[in-house]
Amino acid sequence: MIPVMFNTIFPYFSFVLGLCLGSFYNVCIYRYINNMSIIYPKSHCPNCKHELSWWENIPLISFLLLKGRCRVCKNPISIRYPLVELISGLWSFFLAIKFGPSLMWIIFLFFGGIFIISSFIDLEIFILPDILILPGSLIAILLGIFYIYSDWKIPVLGALIGSGIFWIIQVSYKLIRKTEGLGTGDIKLMFMIGALVGYYKIVSVIFIGSITALIASLYYMKKSSQGLKTMIPFGPFLCLGAMITILLTNSRFSSMPLLGF
Repeated sequence: MIPVMFNTIFPYFSFVLGLCLGSFYNVCIYRYINNMSIIYPKSHCPNCKHELSWWENIPLISFLLLKGRCRVCKNPISIRYPLVELISGLWSFFLAIKFGPSLMWIIFLFFGGIFIISSFIDLEIFILPDILILPGSLIAILLGIFYIYSDWKIPVLGALIGSGIFWIIQVSYKLIRKTEGLGTGDIKLMFMIGALVGYYKIVSVIFIGSITALIASLYYMKKSSQGLKTMIPFGPFLCLGAMITILLTNSRFSSMPLLGF
């Protein structure tokens, strides 16, 4: 009876947890971009430095209560804050529906955090942070080999093919155009993604990432005066492709339950 009830409410619990994690992700994003410690100082308004009280830190709800503005200086609060929280909450919710209360839910929740933080940093300053991508890649390949897949070749080939494709694109573009067209961060990111999704899902990740990046590029070009030369970060769209692929494709992922449920 208890396990059945727990499984029923688990996605909603997971959604709330995801919102709370999203609030922490916002701290990581802002403080990485501004080269600040994630521990100190306490959460505050970037404009007037007003230290936020507990009720000003409630995911999504505080943004609505404050009508998107700082309580003290009335400056607009970036839409990034509720957006990150909502994406994190929905990611956790849909993972809970797909995997239930399992170790796979924890694993992909963890990597979703890396995807979300890295994506919004990349959107802001065109950098995929090594401090997340490199250890994430190591963890992904180890989990892929020893837990996620029954065949070690699936994650290993996924990591090598994913990063190899983007390395070839980077080198070819530089030889032809005599300039950088693809960041090394994208190569590292695809190593991690390839290890997570396996070699047979690399095409799905790249296809979804390319389509969404193409759509987004229309918006970027409209805002920019550089036309077709407008630079857009590709990392966030690869992360989106990976997240959609994980949620929507048939999987060979392990389904070992958590806590016996």
